[in-house]
Formats: sequence, C-alpha cells, structure tokens
Amino acid sequence: MPTAAGQTDAADLARRHGLTRSSVRPPLGAYLRELWSRRKFVVSYATARTYAMYAGARLGSIWQVLTPLLNAAVYYLAFGVLLGTKNGIDNYVAFLLSGIFVFTFTQRCMTEGSRSLALNLSLIRTLHFPRATLPLAYVLNELNQMLVSMGILFVVVGFTDGPAWSWLLVVPAMVLQVMFNIGITLVFARFGTFVSDITQLLPFVTRTWLYASGIFFSLPAKLQQVDAPSWVIQVLALNPISAYIDIVRRSLLAEHEPNELPHAWTIAVVWSFVMLVAGFAYFWRAEDRYGRG
Repeated sequence: MPTAAGQTDAADLARRHGLTRSSVRPPLGAYLRELWSRRKFVVSYATARTYAMYAGARLGSIWQVLTPLLNAAVYYLAFGVLLGTKNGIDNYVAFLLSGIFVFTFTQRCMTEGSRSLALNLSLIRTLHFPRATLPLAYVLNELNQMLVSMGILFVVVGFTDGPAWSWLLVVPAMVLQVMFNIGITLVFARFGTFVSDITQLLPFVTRTWLYASGIFFSLPAKLQQVDAPSWVIQVLALNPISAYIDIVRRSLLAEHEPNELPHAWTIAVVWSFVMLVAGFAYFWRAEDRYGRG
C-alpha cells in the first residue's frame, strides 16, 4: 500500500512534468471551448453512425426514407382508419406525418442518447475528450434523419395544399427543437451511464408521452369533448413536444386551427433554452465520473 510520502513524491513528480489527472472535470468555459474544438469529430462520428446503420441492409440508405413512411402508414391504419381519428381533420395524412416526425426526432434522441456513453466505454477509457461529444453526435445523427423526414412532409404538403411562405417558420421551430433535444439527450446520457435500468423504463415513458402530445388527433378538442378538468388541459398544454408539433402544423397546414395551442412559440422557446442550459450543466457536473467502474 503506498505511503503518504510516496503519494506526495508522485504528486511532485507529476507537477514538475506538467502532468494532470485525465479524469478531472475542467471549468465550464474551458469545457465548452474544448467541445467546440472537437466539432469535426462530432460530425464524423455522426456520419459514421448513419452509414453503419444501413451498411448491412440490401436497400442501404433508402431505409432513411422508408422507415418514417412505414411508421406513418402503421399509425395511419391504426388510428386514422380503425379508430377513426381522421374524421373532422382536413389533410389528415400531413397532420399525422408532422406529429410523428417531430415526436420521433425527440424520442430517438432520448433513447439513443441514453446508450451513447455505455456503448462507447472502451473509447471513453482510452482517449481524453469531452464526453458530451458522444451524445451530441447521436443528436446530429437523428437530425439527419429528421431532415429526410421533413423533406417527405414537404412533398406531401406541396401536393395537397401547395407551397407557402409560412413554410419558412419550420426552420426556427426545428432549431428550437434541436436545442431541446440536445439538453434532454445529455440528461438521459448521464442517466443511462449510472442507472442502467433507464433503458428498460424509457419505452414506457416515451409511449405515454406519445399519446399525450396530440399526434393522432387534436388534443384540446378531445379533452373538451370528454369534459376534462381545466387544469388537465392547462398542464398538457405545457408539453414541449405539443408546442413543436403545433408550430410545424401551423407553418405547413392552412387548415390547422391557429388557436390549438395559443402560446406555442412561448412554450417552445422557454423549454428549449431551459433544457439546453440545464441539461448541459447536469451532464458536465459528472464529467469526471464517466467511464469509471
């Protein structure tokens, strides 16, 4: 067992040669600068993940287009046809696609982000780099899929309603959702590292969130039909995903009621900044603990 004198000598030796602990948590400002310096790594890692996802498939990257379309087809059959939720909603296909694509973007960021550190322990224990680069790469990977999905949505709306200048509002809406997704992905990346059961719990959380976000029908209208208490409507109106979905639908669909969620922009902006700052701070505080065990 090393003595106190031996530990002191080792510390003096390290200090003389400019050596520092590799697992120490840097100050927040230095951490941000180091993270920015690794931006090319984030892009390269995300690109490699996208390629690896479809490398073994016969259709290759065509699945980037087929996957969201097949998901939408399943939900359309289940909710639009069998349960009849499309009744009373104009252009239900675009209504449904916009909700599914926006929700799936956040859902997959959370799910994949929760495994981003656990699946890369060998990399974390071998190299010194800001651990936040891994969750960020996963968000960038999902953003790439989201852009493909939005391209599909633009084509659908273009054929049904025709293009409009209001489509440009989708850009700030997506920027706000990306900010929110970065924050929530960093939160679940830390959860997934220290609470392994989170990956088992997440499907139930996201499924509940799915049904509470007004993807398949107008949530305020449904709640009013069943005489839900006003506080329930007010609480569900604060759902960030509902806000992002509502903004996208307002931007693309002329038939979408402008009063579905009156304060959607305010809710979206507040959630985006709060989650980004809180999520980053929460992840950074455990920087020196990732990879141990």
